[in-house]
Formats: sequence, C-alpha cells, structure tokens
Amino acid sequence: MGVLTDYFRAADAASVVRALEQTDGGSPLCAAPAVFDGVEAKRVDPDVVLAQLIAAIHRVEWRVDLVEETTVWPTSPVPGPDGPETEDDPWVTGPWVSELRPPARDTLAGVRDSEIPAAVARWVQAEELEGARAEDMQPLAEELVLLARRARDAGDQLYCWMSL
Repeated sequence: MGVLTDYFRAADAASVVRALEQTDGGSPLCAAPAVFDGVEAKRVDPDVVLAQLIAAIHRVEWRVDLVEETTVWPTSPVPGPDGPETEDDPWVTGPWVSELRPPARDTLAGVRDSEIPAAVARWVQAEELEGARAEDMQPLAEELVLLARRARDAGDQLYCWMSL
C-alpha cells in the first residue's frame, strides 16, 4: 500500500478545513470541480521526499527540519497513548492535511527554471527515489515549482493532503 499525496494552495487553514468537511476528508483535488489549485504527487511526502527536493535545490544534505509543517486535518486531537487505534481512526489511515511553512514554498518558488534539471538530477539520487529517473521526475518538480510560485504570488500557503 502506498501513500497518496496531493499538494495544493489555499488562503488559510480554515478554508482547507471547510473544504475537507464538504469532501468528507477526500482530496480537494479529486472533487469535481477541484476545490483548490494543486498537483497530484503520489508518494512525495513532505517530511522526506519533498524535503529531499528542497535539499537538492539548496545543495545541502537532507535534514528533518527542511520542511516544517503543522497538521490542520483531522481536527480531532491525537489519541493518547492508551487510546484505542482502530482502522476507522483518522490518525491511523488518514487522510491527513498539513500546512507547509513558508520557507518550503519560497524555496520551490524561488528556484530558477534553468536550475531545475540539476536539482532534479540531485533529487533522484535520494534513497527514497531509488530507480526514479530524472526525466520522469522533472515534470513533477516543475509542477511543484509552478504551484509554489502561484501560492507565493497570491499570498497563499502550500498544503499537503495524504492518505494510505
């Protein structure tokens, strides 16, 4: 089972929560019509794989703090250590939505078009992308960069919807 991930832009967390309440937590990109402007990015989780792209752009080693995020969905509190974990618990299978801190958005938005191929060549060297080819990953990187630019220019934040 893989992780489904969609990245999208929105004005604020409240508008994201309202949209997710209307879609029962489903991806806002899968609604007809899509609720937000975004990019489908299977298996590109923010903490590791997107952070690997951020590291490649900055030409630094991956670190756990390269993409900071705040959970905005589910809105229920995280169960305590003695709380039951069941298959219908949203904290077990998702979906989850997190707001990415502006430095991730701004890094993606700020990369020059001419720098993307070299960044992608470094990105696909990440262990998590084993077997990925730069020519296959470059269109996704370009879409994420363009989404980040639109978010920055509109004053929006970037969000990631994930589900198992």
